[in-house]
Amino acid sequence: MIYRYTSAALALLLLQGCASDPAPTEQMRLTEQVVEQARTVAAGERVAELSQAEEKLAQAQAAMAAGAYRTARVQAEQAELDARLAEARVLTLRSQAQLTELNRRIGRLRDQLGAMP
Repeated sequence: MIYRYTSAALALLLLQGCASDPAPTEQMRLTEQVVEQARTVAAGERVAELSQAEEKLAQAQAAMAAGAYRTARVQAEQAELDARLAEARVLTLRSQAQLTELNRRIGRLRDQLGAMP
């Protein structure tokens, strides 16, 4: 009988320990900064990953307000990663466009040098 009560008390303590995740305030702050930075970099460009990051951040904020800290942390971490991916994608596309332009200019210069007498 004592064993049953001890087991029940131990199980209750374990469940309580699992349910008491700390509020992910630092992760939320970091995610908000990263999403804002990605918005700034994207500035008017439509990037699917940025939209996903904004949605996940909103879900994280809602979970945080509801006290579901584990869910909030997971959503905030995913939003951070999506925002970083969006920023990288925009910067990559811009770099590719610059590279294409440079190659076009090099080709034009080669044509001009080849046409010289």
